[in-house]
Amino acid sequence: MALSMVGIRRIVIVQSKIDVVTQKEAVAHYEQIRNFIRGTIAEGAPIVPVSSQKKINLGALIQALDTTIPEPQRDPSASPVMLIARSFDVNKPGSSWKDLRGGVIGGSLIRGVLHENNDLEVRPGFPVQAENRTRWEPIVTMVTSIQTGSKKVAEATPGGLLGVGTKLDPALTKSDALAGQVAGLPGKLPPVWDRLHFQVTLMERVVGSESEVNVEPLKIKEPLMLSVGTAVTVGVVANVKKDQIEAVLKRPVCAEIGARIAISRQVGGRWRLIGMGVLGE
Repeated sequence: MALSMVGIRRIVIVQSKIDVVTQKEAVAHYEQIRNFIRGTIAEGAPIVPVSSQKKINLGALIQALDTTIPEPQRDPSASPVMLIARSFDVNKPGSSWKDLRGGVIGGSLIRGVLHENNDLEVRPGFPVQAENRTRWEPIVTMVTSIQTGSKKVAEATPGGLLGVGTKLDPALTKSDALAGQVAGLPGKLPPVWDRLHFQVTLMERVVGSESEVNVEPLKIKEPLMLSVGTAVTVGVVANVKKDQIEAVLKRPVCAEIGARIAISRQVGGRWRLIGMGVLGE
């Protein structure tokens, strides 16, 4: 339902861990998957049984991805934008101050080319309390290293995950403290929003619920969990006009116009996916 709603048509299904079941069970699971996707947007998509541990069918998986999902055209001149999914303090306890390394951010580069020694800005940044209000100040630092997988590189392009070493105080990056933020060249990042205006498309049924639960229209003052890129925040509905929603955020997000927003509401004490939105001005 989610793939259909956001208009994704090119799909590859991976049947993983076939090494932990018998051949007969793997074949039965394959048929279960075919039955599960019948009549959906994924009907006819290739299903590739694989085992990463035993290196079974990994070549077939890569071939299916290359055939089904062509590599998108990239603009190397575009300003780099990195969605931060993790952040770390890589220093071991007891390390000498001479050996301390700056904080590391991890995530995906979605646009442009990131180079070693680039100046780097992180938004929304860190919170500052002033006059009973919280404002968020961007963080500016420098790229000291870039790692893709186990390889250190001088520059990175979109595709896969990156680990980016910086000159940040490790206290700012420990325990995923910067997860959900966005990094790029200073002054080139998308805006930071504490209120979101977005167009909403709701599903017919709640995703993940044990019983069939229809999705009711959104209501003013209703809290929603909103996922934008790698950022997850709670937004309280302030205004509803047909399929247009305005939500006040508990925590600001950095996102560009047109960004997709996953919308979840509390159903049975848990957050459940109910629809998606597209960020407007």
